[in-house]
Amino acid sequence: MSTIVIGLSLGMLLFLLAAGLTLIFGMLGVINFAHGAIYMLGAYVSYETGRRTGSFLMGVLAATFFTALAGAVIEKLALRPLYERPHFYQLILTFGLILILSDVVRFVWGPGYQEVAIPPLWNGTVDMLGSTIPMYRLFVIGFGALVSAGLYLVLEKSTFGMLVRAASSDAEMVRILGLPVGAIRMAVFATGCGLSGLAGAIAAPLFPIELGMATNTIIDCFIVVILGGLGNIRGAIAASMLIGMVRALGYVYLPGWVDIMTFVLLIGTLLTRPQGLFYRAARTA
Repeated sequence: MSTIVIGLSLGMLLFLLAAGLTLIFGMLGVINFAHGAIYMLGAYVSYETGRRTGSFLMGVLAATFFTALAGAVIEKLALRPLYERPHFYQLILTFGLILILSDVVRFVWGPGYQEVAIPPLWNGTVDMLGSTIPMYRLFVIGFGALVSAGLYLVLEKSTFGMLVRAASSDAEMVRILGLPVGAIRMAVFATGCGLSGLAGAIAAPLFPIELGMATNTIIDCFIVVILGGLGNIRGAIAASMLIGMVRALGYVYLPGWVDIMTFVLLIGTLLTRPQGLFYRAARTA
């Protein structure tokens, strides 16, 4: 049972991180290599806010708000002039942002590790089907489920979601109708970055906070995007759960083969279904 809970919690953390990348690519067509750096920044902001206020919740809120604000600034000042240009301009820009954000973090917090304590409310264990389960893992699963449900409702059932889909499919027509395409795009990019910062804050009590977060996590994000289908939020949920379970089972039974198993899953998907394992579900949504 503990392996299943660990797999689900890893999957939910991965979804929180990859959801923003999927949202940005699906709605804006932007391949954001700096997504991992935003995740790292969220973790550090959460650490610093929690250290100063003594509140884990304040750290989560500050990380989400600050990274969303940073995303809005990046979209307006750097990314907006590149929408009509080839994708490699965006790749170069977002790769440069990784270097800039990493240097900013190194200057402010130094090159060493930082740690965030598990909040007292979730700092314990529960017995479940003969296994001892950390309560914070259960919190991560529940929190991730709430975020995924909220994201689905906003994108699929709200007026904002309708505007986002319209702007992504025919921005010129939306502009002719007098709607603020620039503001919509900024909101989408800021939301994606905010989700990444939120993931960093939620992951902070589970993993050491360090500079390598900027590059280590982006690989898993792109694997989720590829497996789930480009721009498919529901596919990202399913792919995150799949990778989380593969990694959890691998850590127990084949610890030396965890990364290899993940890449085998990716390569097999690219060879047999390059449009993504859950592409059909996305088309009929």
